[in-house]
Amino acid sequence: MSIRPDWWIRERAQAGMIEPFEEHLVRQGVISYGLSSFGYDLRAAPEWRIFENAFNTVVDPKAFDPQSLIETTGEVCIIPPNSFVLTRSVEYLRVPDDVMVIALGKSSYARCGLVANVTPLEPGWEGHVTLELSNTTPLPAKVYANEGIVQLLFFQGERPEVTYAERSGKYQGQRGVTLPKL
Repeated sequence: MSIRPDWWIRERAQAGMIEPFEEHLVRQGVISYGLSSFGYDLRAAPEWRIFENAFNTVVDPKAFDPQSLIETTGEVCIIPPNSFVLTRSVEYLRVPDDVMVIALGKSSYARCGLVANVTPLEPGWEGHVTLELSNTTPLPAKVYANEGIVQLLFFQGERPEVTYAERSGKYQGQRGVTLPKL
């Protein structure tokens, strides 16, 4: 399996792998997003689901209670201390059948104690990427919509026997912030 450079990403993005696609790294006055040397920096959408504990809900991936979330929209989101927020990517992805995508948090946020967690995007998967952001600090933390949030790395290898799309994965084609499903 090999990581793919910018020309490979640009070629596939122009064929619909990433929409909308920013062909250059945008950096002036924002946390960078767009095409980089060996990846693509996704942007956070202005849709936020902030975890809160007003109803003493237990977070259960088998029976997720949406009452544990406050839904909001806006150009910024303040993540409470030691808390967690869900958002989604601005970009819609269509992962080729011979590619695996890994997302890593951007250093500007990591240096502020924010951790981004995104599960791997499997061959054949498509949708908005649901982004999980943890504030590990004892202070409120600010996150910006329409700016870079995670960097994607694309690994090309052999096509698997069955792709995510072919097995009808439960998060296939997701739009918006998608909560856990069983």
